[in-house]
Amino acid sequence: MLKEFKKYIKGKKITIMGLGLLGRGIGVTKFLAECGADLIVTDLKTAEQLASSLKQLARYKNIKFILGEHRLEDFRNRDLIIKAAGVPLGSPFITEARKNNIPIEMDASLFAKFAMPAGLKIVGVTGTRGKTTVTMLLAEILKSAFGDKRVHLGGNIRGLTTLPLLKKVKGTLNAKGLASGKGDFVVMELDSWQLQGFGDSKISPSISIFTNLMVDHQNYYANDMDRYFSDKANIFVNQQEDDSLICGKDVLTLIRKKHSSFAKRAIVPDMNVVPKNWKIKLLGEHNRQNIAYAVTVARVLDIKESVIKKVVENYAGVPGRLEFIREVSGVKYYNDTTATTPDGVMAALKALKKYEGKIILLGGGADKELVYDKYAKEVKKSVKALALFKGSATEKILGELKIKNVKLKEEIKTKDLLVTVVDSMPDAFAWAQSQARRGDIVLLSPGAASFGVFKNEYDRGDQFVGLVKKIRYNFDIR
Repeated sequence: MLKEFKKYIKGKKITIMGLGLLGRGIGVTKFLAECGADLIVTDLKTAEQLASSLKQLARYKNIKFILGEHRLEDFRNRDLIIKAAGVPLGSPFITEARKNNIPIEMDASLFAKFAMPAGLKIVGVTGTRGKTTVTMLLAEILKSAFGDKRVHLGGNIRGLTTLPLLKKVKGTLNAKGLASGKGDFVVMELDSWQLQGFGDSKISPSISIFTNLMVDHQNYYANDMDRYFSDKANIFVNQQEDDSLICGKDVLTLIRKKHSSFAKRAIVPDMNVVPKNWKIKLLGEHNRQNIAYAVTVARVLDIKESVIKKVVENYAGVPGRLEFIREVSGVKYYNDTTATTPDGVMAALKALKKYEGKIILLGGGADKELVYDKYAKEVKKSVKALALFKGSATEKILGELKIKNVKLKEEIKTKDLLVTVVDSMPDAFAWAQSQARRGDIVLLSPGAASFGVFKNEYDRGDQFVGLVKKIRYNFDIR
């Protein structure tokens, strides 16, 4: 695979659109530079903003950087464009590349184009909620069944670049040149942006899991849920007859309307797929459903039930997803920073139902064109104190709570709960601690994007976890 890829890429004139700071763009750029490509890297961020990323690429002489802007000329007379996730729909630069018949690729889909014909089994996982939990749990089951060396993670995993996996993975073909079934597995969490790349390449994973479709990213999709679903649907629309599709009930309804030929072979597991006597560590019905998806795939692959059960019962969850951090002086702290939609927050509150009225919630932030009416009703019922990070989503939440003209750090007492608006994690955390009493929960579950106050959702969660770990025991908590 690597040999074929190097042969394909060497000397090609490639424009990489989006370098970023999280590591994925850096990994793709390094790998392509090492493979001998002639690179232009362009990013709207300035050299100063990207200093940490540029430092890691300083030794490569075959990279030209165009920073602080994109230029149409960098999308002409090129052999290939690799775009980062989140490039706007209708980008004039991508339009220019298409006008010039230049192929558009993405990290994950370019990897898949070389890996699948070489005999690798790619398992793709998408959905608005639950995809990371399903991805990580399924990877653990596969590792237990087939060994660590045969199972790899790819796609939308923090700090991970998929394309360089070509250096590690091994495929196996039979005498007819077809996949033998003995090659490696790559379990890929795929967001809607990465699946744009699969759509452009007209490929889909051989095993696809589509957990659910909820309202999200409507700031990107201009309030068009059909476009959101269309990108997500790339996880299965190019599957072959003998491939597998596992999905949720709501997703099946959409498939019947828009891709009816796939509906007949879709497998739709419910929570009863997971035996009730299994001792599961993850909280909430939504996580039991996530487990059901992973278990169903494991059974499709004929993995022993004893192996599946052991891994499921030992699985403690993914960082940032209703993650229990610690208990101090009778107060429990949970990090749910990846809950960036109202539905995500409501799932967390439902999972913590026995603490109703004892939850201090840290939430709010930047809006993604989402609706908060049901969220507000659930918060009034379940939460005793609410700290909101300033931002456009917070304004919507305050509106649904019938609260007007709140000043920063002002404390508002309503009939149902206590509310404040802050502009930093330390302020939110200090206020939460001042409200916490023995038996309470402090829950970071934003229901909104992080931008404006934090670098990203991981920064938000890392700050929260760091503060929790610094707490000293307070024997004065009542």
